[in-house]
Amino acid sequence: MKVGFGLPVSDPVCLLSWAQRVDVGPFSTLGLLDRIVYDNPEAMVTLAAIAGATSRIRVQTEVLIPPLRATALLAKQTATLDRISGGRFTLGVGIGAREDDYRAVGVEVRGRGRRLDEQMAALRRVWEGEPYAQDIGPIGPAPARRGGPEVLFGGFVPATVERIARWGDGFLGAHLTPEQMGQFYRAVKASWQAAGRAGRPRLVAQSNAALGPESILDEARHALGGYYSFMGDGANKVVDEMLTTPEAIRQAVTAYGEIGADEVMLYCWSSDVDQIDRVADTVT
Repeated sequence: MKVGFGLPVSDPVCLLSWAQRVDVGPFSTLGLLDRIVYDNPEAMVTLAAIAGATSRIRVQTEVLIPPLRATALLAKQTATLDRISGGRFTLGVGIGAREDDYRAVGVEVRGRGRRLDEQMAALRRVWEGEPYAQDIGPIGPAPARRGGPEVLFGGFVPATVERIARWGDGFLGAHLTPEQMGQFYRAVKASWQAAGRAGRPRLVAQSNAALGPESILDEARHALGGYYSFMGDGANKVVDEMLTTPEAIRQAVTAYGEIGADEVMLYCWSSDVDQIDRVADTVT
């Protein structure tokens, strides 16, 4: 099973060094979160730079929130990133849970699921080389993969399962136990088969992790708690569930593999670059 690495966002300047170090390790994918009203680098710009600084590893949004973006521009950005990375781009998408992101860009938060569906239909048309609309021509460049980059949907509502079967290539799940994740995986596979899709959906699990001395763990807990502060007391649960020992990481990777995950993303929240080697030693 593949193991990916989620990048910290507290210091954008260090991310290229992080990416180059991860690129020569055992990891399969580099993930980067997407927010507007938060102190993080913009996902598409940053992943483009990372793709140029690496040669092997995949780059992935985890997850991008399409309703916050103009659809035509997003179609061009995603195809470009897929093309210049040599097909190493995975577009992880979701609708987001923070209303302030929507207010910041002047988009109504209500109806965001319907807007995502409309955007996915348009993105698929553009990636196939079709006209953007009846009176608007095609938008290039063509992506590296015919039909567009790999698309993973995040979220834990029935609409997510339906979107995967209709528009996606797989599912990206976070904050669920292996047992809970297994139940959702089964729903995704059943919906996929009912839709008559060939093959099987790709299934990815995400866990928050940090390895190192207590000062590093405290930094990670503070960053993770701040990111999920909108959840109120729920943020404490997310922090408490962070994997902070090699044993916990190995157990989680094994457990997710046993319920059918193709890849586990370990999202690290401390800026300590030595975490890369600690996690690499743990998963190998």
